[in-house]
Amino acid sequence: MSYREESYYKYKGYSQIATQGIDLSRLSLEELRNLWAKTMADGFHGICFSMYEDGQNPGDDISFEQVERRVKILKPHVEAIRSFSCIEGNEHVPVAAKKHGLKTLVGAWLSDDKEDNEKEIEGLIALAKAGHVDVAAVGNEVLYRNDLSLEELLGYIKRVKEALSGLNIPVGYVDAYYEFSLHPELVENTDVILANLYPFWEGCPIEYALGHMQAMYGQVVDAAQGKPIIVTETGWPSEGGSFEGSVASDVAAMKYFIDAVRWTKENDIPIFYFSSFDESWKTGDEGDVGAYWGLWDKYEHLKF
Repeated sequence: MSYREESYYKYKGYSQIATQGIDLSRLSLEELRNLWAKTMADGFHGICFSMYEDGQNPGDDISFEQVERRVKILKPHVEAIRSFSCIEGNEHVPVAAKKHGLKTLVGAWLSDDKEDNEKEIEGLIALAKAGHVDVAAVGNEVLYRNDLSLEELLGYIKRVKEALSGLNIPVGYVDAYYEFSLHPELVENTDVILANLYPFWEGCPIEYALGHMQAMYGQVVDAAQGKPIIVTETGWPSEGGSFEGSVASDVAAMKYFIDAVRWTKENDIPIFYFSSFDESWKTGDEGDVGAYWGLWDKYEHLKF
């Protein structure tokens, strides 16, 4: 069992500096690529971990060696890694991250499969008690998918909070930014607000995307009741088509990443960028764009 006297994620208050995005009309493609590369080299807070190589899918058991190889690739660029599940090899992510000196936001994946939910919850508790968890996330977009009722979800959250009592590990729940306004019970029963902000999925053109994300964050601030906020997902796909006014492209993906990192650094907002590596399996509900959210391609090479 591991006890930490103070949380890694300290509440620093809310800051609302309205960062201005880069002006693409003033940059050549080479200059944009160079700025993207510098932003990567300078590093940023955190990244969402992509588990699966080409030909692999959720449900496959992934080895520690594969996970650790990818953690080593990410380590020079980030302070923290976010994982989404505690079974089928996902439990290796926080262990490997801690081994290499990184902080962790560890998620238990909850769905309408109650048997798997038990494995996830027990896995999260075990990882936390073993000292591998800096922030515990009980579920990801469960209400958005309508997989569980609010009451069922709150039951899992309360169970994890009770199990981790005394360890000083903040417990939260991840969902789209507006769910915390719709369900204040989520805020009341968690220690930290874990919000996903996706201007792309709201059809926002890239030139307005940073301002739209700032407005999304403002809505989370209004709902958070003074509790700390972590941006658990935001990103932009590099190819795969469009969604209303949002167009996936290399240029848009580079601009969004640069703008998002600048804004969160200026405002001292913890962010887990989505995502690390492209994953081919993600072309289902999301369509073709699902496979192209990574900062690295599916062969583990930086894209730009």
